[in-house]
Amino acid sequence: MKHISWSTFVPSVPRDFPLRRGLRTALRVAHIFTAGTLLGGYIFEQPATVLEPWLVGTVVSGLLLLATDLYASFGVLCEVRGLVVLVKLVLLALAPFFWDARISLLVTALVIGAVGSHMPGAYRHKVLLFRSRIVADERNG
Repeated sequence: MKHISWSTFVPSVPRDFPLRRGLRTALRVAHIFTAGTLLGGYIFEQPATVLEPWLVGTVVSGLLLLATDLYASFGVLCEVRGLVVLVKLVLLALAPFFWDARISLLVTALVIGAVGSHMPGAYRHKVLLFRSRIVADERNG
């Protein structure tokens, strides 16, 4: 059995791929559009059948964004921005269990995401866990 090292998941230099920034921009636009439509649908009490495609689009675009970060380095989960994503995921996972609070949970996730995405890079990319072993991915996009 082949040994899997720390650097397999957390390389010393975050991995890159062609057209990374353009793809992430397109995914971010899709994510904001679908999440905003989904939230508006809940606020205006649209039926589940109308909201399902927006939910799927939000989940898929969010997971693809996370996948591009994890491809670069799992170390992103130790940065403020990665921890923000994990908090958002917890809030969203609570929605089916606290259905009456779903709008508040979605609004909270949206606010946390907006603040996390627009805070200065020095804070957004700050490594909070495993500082001696993680190299922050400070690239734009």
